[in-house]
Amino acid sequence: MRFFYFLITLLLTMAATLIWQDKPEYVFAIHGGAGAMSRDKMTPELEAQYRAGLEEALSAGETVLKSGGSAEDAVIAAITLLEDNPLFNAGKGAVLTNAGTAELDASIMSGRTGLAGAIAGVKTIRNPILAARLVMDSSEHVMLTGKGAETFASSHGLKTVKNSYFITPQRQEQLRKVKEEEKASGKHADAGQYDPSGKKFGTVGAVALDRNGNLAAGTSTGGMTNKRYGRVGDAPIIGAGTYANNNTCAVSCTGHGEYFIRNVVAYDLAAMLEYTGKTLEDAANQIIFKKLKTIGGEGGLIAVDKQGNVAMPFNSEGMYRGYLNSKGERMVAIYKD
Repeated sequence: MRFFYFLITLLLTMAATLIWQDKPEYVFAIHGGAGAMSRDKMTPELEAQYRAGLEEALSAGETVLKSGGSAEDAVIAAITLLEDNPLFNAGKGAVLTNAGTAELDASIMSGRTGLAGAIAGVKTIRNPILAARLVMDSSEHVMLTGKGAETFASSHGLKTVKNSYFITPQRQEQLRKVKEEEKASGKHADAGQYDPSGKKFGTVGAVALDRNGNLAAGTSTGGMTNKRYGRVGDAPIIGAGTYANNNTCAVSCTGHGEYFIRNVVAYDLAAMLEYTGKTLEDAANQIIFKKLKTIGGEGGLIAVDKQGNVAMPFNSEGMYRGYLNSKGERMVAIYKD
């Protein structure tokens, strides 16, 4: 009997060792929005620019993780670059409200500490994700909004800019077209973002697993073109657009925010892992392709679990996305194939 127990223990130890050896030392994934991104509406030049932007953000996160930096720092490094890239709907180049201004939202969560920070409806903070990190690290709160968030960020030395800094001619043209559609239809048209690659939901986000086994997630957005009334989507809402827990996974979402809020998508994925034993891929697919799809929710998510597995499902035509790990695996993609 003792030999039997010894044999079982040995086999379990060997299995655990093999699994541990196969686990990457670090993993990093990003997204730049999901939606209608067909090849026939994307010029080769524009596609190359999007891919270059994603590659740059991936490399920024990798530099942090490769040197032993934290998951939170990797997330910040990538998202600040995406916020500074006018191609993406976050920071400079954000879509515009009905009033022609940019209103920005962002959030970050640490899987190690369980702390989170978020800001919403800000107009002058150059990099909203930095303000979200500041709320997490330097306040007792989770979310600050509008003028209060701007005052808090400014008092801690974050760079502020005039709202005109975020506005680009491309976004002004998109707003003009949406308003024309609204006038022609007689209905409020704010259901998405319009750009040369089609209608899409332009959030950016990142998730990371660092060398110490810690997870983090972050998301940043300008919201929806022609939004009004101070509308806030899922990006700054912990549990809806962003979630991280070292016991399960880190998640960043992109899509029609109202559906992601009502279904608490980011937390739902983590809860599935914790309470049902599903794999990351199975749980993510169930949420995106079954739960959301059946009620008309469009979009996708990126996630990494504590074992270093990655999931990037989306039920729209495309999603700007990419990932890499310490084993040398790396990819950037836009379309389903």
